[in-house]
Order: sequence, then structure tokens, then C-alpha cells
Amino acid sequence: MFRFSLFLVFLTALSGIHASPVEYDALRCSGNLSATDVDLVHFAMNLEFTEAEFFLKASTGKGLDAFNATLAKGGPAPIGAKRANLDPITNRIIEEFGYQEIGHLRAIADMTGGIPRPLLNLTRENFAMFMDRAVGRRSKPRFDPYANSLNYLLASYYIPYVGLTGYVGAIPYLVYFNIKRLVAGLLGVESGQDAVIRTLLYERQDETVEEYGGVTVAELTNEISNLRNELGMCGIKDEGLCVPLWLGAENRTTSNILSADPYSLSYDRTPQEILRVMYGTGNEHCPGGFWPCGANGRIARMFLKKGCHGNDDACSDY
Repeated sequence: MFRFSLFLVFLTALSGIHASPVEYDALRCSGNLSATDVDLVHFAMNLEFTEAEFFLKASTGKGLDAFNATLAKGGPAPIGAKRANLDPITNRIIEEFGYQEIGHLRAIADMTGGIPRPLLNLTRENFAMFMDRAVGRRSKPRFDPYANSLNYLLASYYIPYVGLTGYVGAIPYLVYFNIKRLVAGLLGVESGQDAVIRTLLYERQDETVEEYGGVTVAELTNEISNLRNELGMCGIKDEGLCVPLWLGAENRTTSNILSADPYSLSYDRTPQEILRVMYGTGNEHCPGGFWPCGANGRIARMFLKKGCHGNDDACSDY
């Protein structure tokens, strides 16, 4: 294992993926939590809520509550989500994804009862903060995920893949057949959504992103993946659309439409890693980013530290 970790660090240095902030630690990166099957799928609902609101609002102008007012279980309405300026094909795809997310939330709620929707920060400013941090400089004009199809796809690149890795990470710890079947079904569709988003971006890989000058789409996906690796703090779990030959599938291609490990298997993430990535703090105990008041469910809430919680006035009811 030690040799393999050194090998990954060596490849990271060669490929341009930033490894220096990543601290690989068995305890920090262990998915073996004191958690039930229900706890694990409830944790996943945080990402399903995020995707549902982001996809539905962008494509239809309406959020989850307009389609199913019961699924949020009294959780607060999202902040900042709005209708995006999408071309007809992209709009149709994203609308379908939004309806799929409603189905995912219904499936989990029908089987387990569900959890309240957390407060979601889907503002332009929040996405711009993550993108600026990935690139290392402030966008000009300010990055707006709702401005056009390309920006929206780049913003979408950040979220569904995280959910995919979470399901892969949860499966080994599931006990009951019905929950395993549920998670397998959820993973299949989440993987498909991520593949579609990556393919649409791959077709435009050489285009430059206006807000970041000469940075291409492919380069920006690499930087976003770098950021998620850094925040997750558990090694390489993320790769952009184009990689050096020695990181491609069987070391035979530089295309990387599907992010996968040296065996072309999906990467996994623990709940701790997901919280670090989605909070943007690199700390599962301190919320921020997309979940400014923290994620919901027993797993997420047990990680919250009093000193890190409730800094925002909007969190006073949590």
C-alpha cells in the first residue's frame, strides 16, 4: 500500500495534479463509520437535493417544491438558484436530470423516510468562489453558472461526480439487500449523468472560458478536479477530461471522458471527504460552500463542531 501511495504521488507530480496539500491518512479516509444503511443513504440525500434544485431551477425556472412539496420535509428553500440561459438540447438534458433527481429522492424517502433538505447555496457568487479557487485567480467578468450552457456544464461538473463517488464508497458497508439494490440503481443513473456532462464538455475541450482568459475547458476541468482532490485530502479521486498517456486507460489514451483508477474502476469517497469537498473548507467539521449550515442526517450532524457551526444568520434555526 505504501509503494502504491508513493506511485500515485509520483504520477501526480508528473501530471500536474496538485499533491502537496493532500494528506493521506487511514483514519481520515476510512469509510468504516458507525453508521447504518439508512444513515448512509440519508447522507446521500444531501447531494440528491443539491442536484435536484440545481437541475430543476436551471431548466424549468421552478424548484423541487413546485413538483413535490413533501420531499423537502420542511427544509429551507435554496439560495440563489435560477433559470439558466441554456441552449435547447442542454436544457432538455438538464430538465430530464432534474426529474430523475426527484425520483431518486422519492425512492430514498419511500424506503427510509428521508431527511429534511439542508440549506443550499446555489448562488452565482458561491460557484464563482469555487471556480476562482480552482484556477487560482479571480474571474473577470465574474463567473456565472447561469449565464450560458458552457458555464452551466462547468458548474455541473463539480456536483454529480461527487455523489457518484459517494455511492461507490458506501456500497461495501451496506448490509441489507433492499438498500444495496437501491444504491446500485442510484449509482447507475448518477454515473450516467456524470458521463453525459463530461462528454458534452469533452466536445468543447479546446474552447476557452471567457472569465479566465486563455484557460480552456479541458484545463478548467483539470483544475476543478485538482481542487476536489485537495479538499478531499485522501489522494487522487478525481481527474479532468484530458490526462497524460500514462494516466489514461491502460496507458493507451489521453482522453479521459470517464474518471477512473488504474484498473478503470470508479473512485470512491467517504462521507468525510464529501463534506470537505462540498463545504469547500477541507474540514468535515466546518460547513460552508454549497451547504453553509451543514449537511443533514446523522452522519453529517455528528461531524459538526460547535465552534464551526451557526456562523451564518440563516443557520440560527439549525
